[in-house]
Amino acid sequence: MRTRHSNGLLIVAICLISTAPLYAQRQQQNAAKLKADARNVVGTIANDKAKTQTYCQILDFARQLVRADQVKDTKKTKMLSEKIDQLQKQLGPEFVALINGLAHLDRRSPDGREVALIIESLNQWCPE
Repeated sequence: MRTRHSNGLLIVAICLISTAPLYAQRQQQNAAKLKADARNVVGTIANDKAKTQTYCQILDFARQLVRADQVKDTKKTKMLSEKIDQLQKQLGPEFVALINGLAHLDRRSPDGREVALIIESLNQWCPE
């Protein structure tokens, strides 16, 4: 259970973007599109060994980012955030758009949890 909570924190850490309020209907449309986009992006990454390795590097840096933030190491936090940003770009514009789309979705909502689970399915390919 701790791993799921930690993974949720990692998604938040990766998505260091402020959220903006949206209308309910717009949110539902965005959530449906985001789920479809997440499935497509995850499929693309899972089928490409180099992209899978890049995703795993992002996950590792995100874990380090959470630890650095907990001890208030701002220099390391900034460095890790920059590395994550660079690696996200290597995964392609679709991945970046997906991560940006998460900023507009309540990650505690059923849709938000579902999208997070779709993305977290990639974690099975990464060493702990």
